[in-house]
Amino acid sequence: MSLLTLLICGCNIPASEILIKVIAAFFLTTPMNPVIGQCPICGNNLHVTRLNCRNCDTTIDGHFTLGRLYQLSPEQLEFVEVFLRCEGKINRVEQEIGLSYPAVRARLTDVIRALGYEVGEPTPSRSVSDEVRRDILNELQNGNLSAEEALQMLRSDG
Repeated sequence: MSLLTLLICGCNIPASEILIKVIAAFFLTTPMNPVIGQCPICGNNLHVTRLNCRNCDTTIDGHFTLGRLYQLSPEQLEFVEVFLRCEGKINRVEQEIGLSYPAVRARLTDVIRALGYEVGEPTPSRSVSDEVRRDILNELQNGNLSAEEALQMLRSDG
């Protein structure tokens, strides 16, 4: 005897009702295709025109936005998931995907731009050499400079 026959014979619910519930359960748990945000033909952004409830079959027609995340490529979305899972810590992202810091940073920059945001300027390299920096900090430690004076010297050429 099949499992369906056992289910049908072992209870007071009509077989047709059980069959409907089994089929509904199958369709409600069947994985769906992921939504794409860009047209596979021309590359323009797609918009949603119909929403449907899989449970009660309610359908709503209209024009709906997918949101900014759907502007990302599948690879960029995967990177965002990893980035979030790693709580935004680039060193953890490096370890998880096996890329260097500059490569992870470049991917993050690509995602930021793809979402339509400006990317901040990279922090300028020090204008003060390491040797001059050490001297300024030593002078500060010895009390020969105030904190303001040291900060001003570190920000300038010394």
